[in-house]
Amino acid sequence: MVAADNLQKMSEEAKFNLVAYLKERQKLCEAALDQAIPVIYPEKIYESMRYSLLAGGKRLRPILCLATSEMMGGTIEIAMPTACAVEMIHTMSLIHDDLPAMDNDDYRRGMLTNHKVYGDDIAILAGDGLLAYAFEFVAIRTPESVPRDRVLQVVARLGRALGAAGLVGGQVVDLDSEGKSDISLETLNFIHNHKTAALLEACVVCGGILAGASSEDVQRLSRYSQNIGLAFQIIDDILDITSTQEQLGKTAGKDLLAKKVTYPSLWGIEQSRVKAQQLIEAACAELEPFGEDAQPLKAIAHFITSRNH
Repeated sequence: MVAADNLQKMSEEAKFNLVAYLKERQKLCEAALDQAIPVIYPEKIYESMRYSLLAGGKRLRPILCLATSEMMGGTIEIAMPTACAVEMIHTMSLIHDDLPAMDNDDYRRGMLTNHKVYGDDIAILAGDGLLAYAFEFVAIRTPESVPRDRVLQVVARLGRALGAAGLVGGQVVDLDSEGKSDISLETLNFIHNHKTAALLEACVVCGGILAGASSEDVQRLSRYSQNIGLAFQIIDDILDITSTQEQLGKTAGKDLLAKKVTYPSLWGIEQSRVKAQQLIEAACAELEPFGEDAQPLKAIAHFITSRNH
């Protein structure tokens, strides 16, 4: 039975070219992000915002938003403003995370971090500018064909995913936990369910909401994204140990130097990989009711555990 299931999965994946899909969607996202923020006066702040926003990356978060909208019967057009907004929010979190008062990193995506180029003051303001503009962008750029109550739900979910109930709260507990050897699995899960998974969940769920997902479908999308979010973090923890700076595009071994408790430090690398794979299988199971339309989201989930950066 297991062999038959594996053959079925291989057959489905053979029909879907994830590399081509990601390349095409990434190109669409890059173009939209480039157009979203032109350089005007005062040029320095816009240049700083664009420096980090357009520094590359996999663009998984906006692609997840677009893919979910399409799966639920929506379009790229209605989801693109929100997809851009989540990437602006994510970029803000990276700029601030790299600051000396936080993780204090010199490189991000193979480039000098924002504060190393523009200084701490402008980097902080660039993050603030991206954050504020993200909400404005959703409000004014989402097509009028989308009911306003859906847009309001998106704004509310993005705010919750970002604030003290989400990313900010996870970051606070993460900072408080540095250097402590008695951090429990429960605390570690809290950190990453809030710091990593919350924004990923917002990407997926907001894409569904814009397309008119039912409350039952929203629950399925939430469970899918929570599972891939945690798996994403587990793999990040593993890569911090096993990869080089060139592969990661940022300083490797930071978790060990900061004496952070990570999933590999609790479970070991191999058991961590097993757990990540279990989370991906559980995530994909949530998408079964959507049939072939769910192929992109399933393939992206499996990509998370197979990536090397």
